[in-house]
Amino acid sequence: MTADIELTVNGEARRSSADVRMTLADFLRDELELTGTHVGCEHGVCGACTVLVDGVSVRSCLMLAVQAGGHEVTTIEGVADGDTFHPVQQGFYECHSFQCGFCTPGFVMTTMELLADEPGIDEAGIREALSGNICRCTGYESIVQGVKRAAELLAET
Repeated sequence: MTADIELTVNGEARRSSADVRMTLADFLRDELELTGTHVGCEHGVCGACTVLVDGVSVRSCLMLAVQAGGHEVTTIEGVADGDTFHPVQQGFYECHSFQCGFCTPGFVMTTMELLADEPGIDEAGIREALSGNICRCTGYESIVQGVKRAAELLAET
């Protein structure tokens, strides 16, 4: 069974049909061709598929596409302003926060919500907030430093 889905993705009204059992991750990747949202564990454990739905981070592998109908979804493709990085992306870039990059979109989206809610968060809070995202390449130090730098950059804007 399919359903028509109307939602806003990265500021653009989108409409498509999808199987009612299709995850939001698969909908974004397969139907809307937004492949920046990565699918890792497909169990909501790794965080690679994190997107923002109405500003709240969501594991898109656990949410059905039909549940996103009528909502604002932001994916990694909607974060930068043209060729200009968002401060979160810039902070991660400056601190060399990632190696292979598979987990990067999920960390960026999680950090965007985190710093929107708690711009002055301390290191312990950053570590706790990011504990639901898995990176298999780094020791997390550079990621934490990237979040701290992003917070500085956001404070300057």
